[in-house]
Amino acid sequence: MDKLDRAILDILQKDCTRPVGDIAEQIGLGNTACWRRIQKLEESGIIRARVALLDGKKLNVGVIVFVSIKTTQHNADWIDGFHRAVSSIEEVVEVYRMAGDTDYLLRVAVPDVAAYDSVYKQLICVPGLSDISSSFSMEQIKYSTSLPLRYAP
Repeated sequence: MDKLDRAILDILQKDCTRPVGDIAEQIGLGNTACWRRIQKLEESGIIRARVALLDGKKLNVGVIVFVSIKTTQHNADWIDGFHRAVSSIEEVVEVYRMAGDTDYLLRVAVPDVAAYDSVYKQLICVPGLSDISSSFSMEQIKYSTSLPLRYAP
C-alpha cells in the first residue's frame, strides 16, 4: 500500500459515493489507474463494503446501551452458540470478545428502556452467562467509522 492507496481510502471513508473521476483528479491519477486501485483494495478485503450511515435518532433507535457480559463457559461449542444467539438479535449492532473482567461487550441500539428490556430478556435465555451489566449512553461525544490510515503497511 502506498500513499495513493491511502489517499483513495481517505476519500472513500469520508464519501464512498464520490465518482472515480473526482477521486482520480484529487490525487493526481488517471481514471483507469484509480479504478484499478479501488478494485484491488476491494479484492484484497481492505475495502469490506460500501454502505450508507444512518441516523439512529431519526430512525427511532437513538438510545445506545453498552452491555457487558461475563460467562462461565469457554469452549468452542458454547462460543458458536453464543455468537449465533447475539447475531440473531437485530438491536445488537456490535459484539466484541474482550480481555479482562468482561468476556463480551455489546453495543445495542433501541428506541427506549422498554425495548432494551426485550433485548435483555433474549440475552438471559442464553445458557452459561454469569453476569449481564448494562450502561446507557447519555451523550455521544465522538463517532466515526473512519480508521486511522497512518499505520497501514
